[in-house]
Amino acid sequence: MNTNYLENNYLTLVGKVTGEKRFSHEIYGERFFVFNLSIARLSGNADIIPITVSERLINEDTLQEGKCLLVKGQFRSYNSYENEKNRLILTVFAKDLKEIEEFEEENEMVKKDIITNEVVLIGYICKRPIYRQTPFGREISDLLLAVNRAYNKSDYIPCIAWGRNARFCQNLDIGVQVKLVGRVQSRSYEKKHEDGTIENRIAYEVSIGSLEVIEENDGEKAEQVENQEAV
Repeated sequence: MNTNYLENNYLTLVGKVTGEKRFSHEIYGERFFVFNLSIARLSGNADIIPITVSERLINEDTLQEGKCLLVKGQFRSYNSYENEKNRLILTVFAKDLKEIEEFEEENEMVKKDIITNEVVLIGYICKRPIYRQTPFGREISDLLLAVNRAYNKSDYIPCIAWGRNARFCQNLDIGVQVKLVGRVQSRSYEKKHEDGTIENRIAYEVSIGSLEVIEENDGEKAEQVENQEAV
């Protein structure tokens, strides 16, 4: 199957630079840095998302604290080997980055049709979805999506579905191809180790807004559900 790697994994983020940039790695003489982008939610909270960017896209002033940036790119993953265990690391890989004016009111951005946090992924279910309910009766399904990348690589993206989407996802088989639209979110959690110690960590995932199954045989979309309950 021919895959357009710009169409099966792309996102748009608008937020403020928080913290300082850190050196990430160097490939063929090109250096890459990581910085955090704070993206406001309607609830008043914010998602803090790590952005990986080439030095070719930035200058000394680009990543100053508090600057408002428009980032376009892909949501990617890689494995990090720590303490004899593999750990999935997620980051946004920036393909385009520019400074924009700061908007004081949310409706200003709506009027100008500016998307603050949207990701579109086309990939394959690679683990059996986990369906559960919260103590308050809210329905949730956890998915792991394998998204093809160039050079025979894949990104493994954790996703979370809510409500009707969650009920629909619990019956998806491994290997089913889906297209989803959502937003990148961060959340804090506690990791309990075998020795009893607890480590505070941050998880990154896609909160699904809409989802559809892609039928590869005839190219038709067999199922589509939309959920307006995601927060």
